[in-house]
Amino acid sequence: MQYYINLNGQNIGPMNEQQMMAYPVNANTPVSKDGGAWAPLYTYPELMQHLQMRGAAMGGQSELSSKKTLCGILAILVGTLGVQYFVLGKTAAGFITILLSLVTCGAWGIITLIQGILMLCMSDADFQRKYIDSTSTLPLF
Repeated sequence: MQYYINLNGQNIGPMNEQQMMAYPVNANTPVSKDGGAWAPLYTYPELMQHLQMRGAAMGGQSELSSKKTLCGILAILVGTLGVQYFVLGKTAAGFITILLSLVTCGAWGIITLIQGILMLCMSDADFQRKYIDSTSTLPLF
């Protein structure tokens, strides 16, 4: 199947479904299938599926970004309680952080303060790699 789209009064195509998703299309974007009549994108189920998958991927990024911000702020404010690790689902790291805070009489808070600042400054991809995808029990920096 070859598709054409109309963006800002300009016809673009021919292209396949994946190529179309590289453009800023939405459900109301005019689409022509194999040079036929123009219809809104939502009338093509196969294209809507790709559009929804693209939306889910973008939604995942904003969720990751908000989780990164939340963890960074928690690490700065209450990092000695290990709350940032509990939010990430790393409960062992949370308990280790609490234990280290008790053993060092709160001095471990300096490390978690630095960690929070670094979390807020790093890219989403780095955050994903270091804190979410990591198999480390206690990911720090």
